[in-house]
Amino acid sequence: MKVTIAKWGNSKAVRLPKALTDAQGFEEGAQLELTVEKDGFRLRRPAKTSKELLAEMIAEAKRLGGRDAEPETVEWGPDVGSEIIDDAYSRGEITLEDILRRKKKNASSRR
Repeated sequence: MKVTIAKWGNSKAVRLPKALTDAQGFEEGAQLELTVEKDGFRLRRPAKTSKELLAEMIAEAKRLGGRDAEPETVEWGPDVGSEIIDDAYSRGEITLEDILRRKKKNASSRR
């Protein structure tokens, strides 16, 4: 499909045909993600965040099965084993800036 680049204020614009936007379900005001590629660019829907995907899955489960579709919360007990991270950062004794500063200092001393 060919489209024409037109002037729009100080920018350039491309009109998307109605049949294309209807087929893709794009409404006026929808935001798209523009990525530059080697031979042009690509427009597409932004990727959904994990939070958005989880909210959609929960809503769909409730729609399909009502309140019974949501599993009950299970108490697994205290953390044990490899899921426990016990280091200075996790205990709040140092910050991310401290770690990055230390890495930078070590990298410069190796030169």
